[in-house]
Amino acid sequence: MSRWRHAVPTALRVGGPAAGAVVLAAALVGLRPSVGIGPADGVPAPAAIAGVCWAGQLWYLGRLLDAERAGERPWLPGPADVVTLLRGALYAAVAGFVVVRPAPPLAWVPALLYGTATLLDYVDGTVARTVGTETEVGGRLDVALDAFGTVVAPLVAVAWGQLPVWYLSLSAARYVYVGGLVWRRRRGRPLFEAPDGNLSRYLGAAQMVFITAALVPATPAVLVEVVALPLLAASLASFARDFLAATGRERVLPGRCRP
Repeated sequence: MSRWRHAVPTALRVGGPAAGAVVLAAALVGLRPSVGIGPADGVPAPAAIAGVCWAGQLWYLGRLLDAERAGERPWLPGPADVVTLLRGALYAAVAGFVVVRPAPPLAWVPALLYGTATLLDYVDGTVARTVGTETEVGGRLDVALDAFGTVVAPLVAVAWGQLPVWYLSLSAARYVYVGGLVWRRRRGRPLFEAPDGNLSRYLGAAQMVFITAALVPATPAVLVEVVALPLLAASLASFARDFLAATGRERVLPGRCRP
């Protein structure tokens, strides 16, 4: 019996992401208009890339649920979690446009998809707080999807010539930050409370709005160039500040070791 109990969660962890990838890819293929716009020669189809990204998100959700079950705290998805998963599907769809030629009428689609996901980011937080359905799994998934969206949307903008390539340093910043903390923890070094997160949240919201605007074909290139450098510098400085505080090199808040 224990073998079957183990097999069912394993099947769900593998089959769930695979089924989700197929469903999203099939939906995108069915919605794709026949306007002569497709991937460049020799690269995967946009729907396949989106499906793989969606499968990766569902796999990560399964990892979170495994950790939750280990703590004997059942996870019940609420309305906010459904909105968060919808955001993930939109980000996955944006990822497919990395290999799409930027030509009308699809040139506006990445901005619409990413902009909708940005609005939903505000909605799921509001729903979670007002309905009282905030969960640890949902919160961690929300943060992971924010980071993922900050990777795929700038990649599309860079591939389409709407953002400079150095803006991808923003995409790497969070992963470098988290990787540094994990490396420090594995070496047995203490970690401390990070500073108040309001600045980081404001900068994150500003980045989402800016990236959406950069993806809009009608946005003047000169406006993007003027805003890109100072906004990127502020975000990178915020990550550096948080890392220095979390590693005890800068006591912005009273140091308190994390468990």
